[in-house]
Amino acid sequence: MRKYLLIIILALTAATISQAQDQHFSQFFASPLTLNPALTGTFDGKYRVAFIYRDQDPYKTFAGAIDLRFGFRNIGKRYKDAFGVGVVFYNDKVPEVGYSNNQINVIGSFHKSLSPRNDQFLSLGVQAGIAQRNFSYENLYFEDQFAGSSGYTNPTEEILPENNYAAADFAVGLNYSYAPERGMGIYAGAAMYHIMEPQVSFFYNPDEPEKSDQNTLLRKYTAYAGLSIPIGEDVRIQPRALFYNQGPHLAVNAGANFRFLINDISGTALHVGGWARPVGNADNSFSLDAVVGMVGLEFNNFLLGVSYDAKLNAIGAGRDRRGAIEVSIAYLGEYENETILCPKF
Repeated sequence: MRKYLLIIILALTAATISQAQDQHFSQFFASPLTLNPALTGTFDGKYRVAFIYRDQDPYKTFAGAIDLRFGFRNIGKRYKDAFGVGVVFYNDKVPEVGYSNNQINVIGSFHKSLSPRNDQFLSLGVQAGIAQRNFSYENLYFEDQFAGSSGYTNPTEEILPENNYAAADFAVGLNYSYAPERGMGIYAGAAMYHIMEPQVSFFYNPDEPEKSDQNTLLRKYTAYAGLSIPIGEDVRIQPRALFYNQGPHLAVNAGANFRFLINDISGTALHVGGWARPVGNADNSFSLDAVVGMVGLEFNNFLLGVSYDAKLNAIGAGRDRRGAIEVSIAYLGEYENETILCPKF
């Protein structure tokens, strides 16, 4: 019985995290390199370091990234093209069952200026990396290990699958941004992840594929759009929407973020926002999964954000209704102005 329980845990954990869940952050613009490769280097500065942590019991998710922006030496030219490079590390784990998913990706992007004022860009980004998944057997015990008063100390004869494997992964994305010094700004983009749909099963054997459990990481598509609308001198409203689809699963995030400028000299600003997330599931049902509230602070090129997902359609009671909390922090190196090449939260 314990053998079948182990197989169920392995299969469901891999399928749930790899296919249905994938990586997801409510503060999606606070983790731009996991949203779209084309967002690498889409800021008016030299470099950016960003971290984000999400706790959605039992899942613990962390991402860290650094990206840099370089201008081409196009002396005398009015159109200032640029390129970006970045590295992003992602970890998702379920401590209770010993499951961990680690990914590291390198990204390159090109930003083509579309206007002499260099306030309008079309960006292309490509990403390549490797994903490693592993499962720990240390906390699992079987009936044949029971040794009476000494507990489960005998060796087991259970035949266990390899508990560690890696797979290559690729993504590509486009982003458009229009960020004038005054007036309304626009940004929109789309990306495709898991282009090759790699195998992500602990039971897959490439030498005997017909005898193996084949579970592919389904291709994921994301698209987003938003505006940055000034309201007076010190306030901006930023309506936004994000859509992503992966196999039979889809989700939409729609809402708005307000930015209140507190001190122009120190670059201090307060962000307050909220949005709703309806989702579609494999059984063709569509429901409102959660509503999200967020507060963020800018200070001297530092960005700090906190958000909470209030779950609405959780099944049952208990911890399924706890929602999720996210904390993000970033630093923009040699940041020059407040253009919206990439939204901050």
